Amino acid sequence: MKMADFRRGIKAGAAAAVAYLILAVILAAIGQTLYYPSNFVYAAGLGIQLEFTDAFVLASSIWGYMFRGIVFGAIFAALYSFLPVTTGARKGVVLSAFLWILGAVGLIYMTPGWPGGVGQTSTVAGLLPVSLSSIGLTLVSIISALAFGALVGAIWTRLKGKEVMEVRNGAPALLVGLILGGLGWALETVGLSLSVVIGGIPISQILERAGPFWWPTILYVSVVFLGLPGWVLAFLAWRRTRRGESGIKLGVAGGVVMALTGVMLLEGVLAIIGAVLSRRKATTELSIVENEQ
Repeated sequence: MKMADFRRGIKAGAAAAVAYLILAVILAAIGQTLYYPSNFVYAAGLGIQLEFTDAFVLASSIWGYMFRGIVFGAIFAALYSFLPVTTGARKGVVLSAFLWILGAVGLIYMTPGWPGGVGQTSTVAGLLPVSLSSIGLTLVSIISALAFGALVGAIWTRLKGKEVMEVRNGAPALLVGLILGGLGWALETVGLSLSVVIGGIPISQILERAGPFWWPTILYVSVVFLGLPGWVLAFLAWRRTRRGESGIKLGVAGGVVMALTGVMLLEGVLAIIGAVLSRRKATTELSIVENEQ
C-alpha cells in the first residue's frame, strides 16, 4: 500500500499483542493460584479477562487483544513520520501516552457527574486500558499502556522497512480513522436497528430506560445519526488527499462531528490530525530499519 508501511505496523502490533497475551496468562495464572478461589481472573492493567473454563470466552479475549495490537500498529504506521523523538520505541511510548490521555478525556466526557462515580476501566476503541478509579489502577493502566507502545516501537525498529510513498501527508491517518469509524458506526447501527426494528423498542423508550446512564446512552445513539455524516465528510477529505489536494476543511469538520459522539472520539481525532497534516505537500520517504540511539 503506497501510503504508509501498514504491513510493518500490523506485524509489530500483532507481535506485541502475542507477547502481552503470554504475560497476561502468566499473571492470571499466578493471581488465580494465590488470590482467586474461582476460575475467573482479571489481569489488571492489561485489559484481558480470562475464563479458563470457557473456551469461547478465552478465544474472544485472545482475538480482542490481537485486534487491539493490529489497530495500534496501523495507527503507529500512519503517524510514524509525525511522532516526535527519533527511535521506534520512544515513538511508541509517545503514541501510547497520547492514546491513553485521549481515552481519559473520552471516559470523563462519557461519565455524568465527573469526577464522582467513575467506572474502573474504559478503552480507546478497544486499544488501551484506561483507569481513573483509583491511583493504583490508574498507575497500572498508564504503565501497561506505555510498555505496550514501547514494545510495538521496538519490534517495528527490528522489522525490515520498505520504500513507501505518501499520496499526501495526512492521508494514512485519515484512512485509519475512516476504517475504524466505518466499523464503529456499522456496529452501533446494527445494535440499535435490532432493538428498534426486531425488538420493536422505540428510541425514546431506549433513552427512558437508560436511567442514571442516560448520557452514555444518548452518546451511543448519537453515533448512528452523527457518526455517518462525520464519516462522509472525512471520506471526502481523504478523497481530496488522494488527488494531491488538501482536505483540511472537510476533514476537520468530519472529525469534530465524530468526536462529539464520544464513542468515535479516536476516529474523529485521527480525521482531524490527518486533515491538518494534509496541508503539507506529498512526500516520498524511505522507511528503513532505524538504529536505536
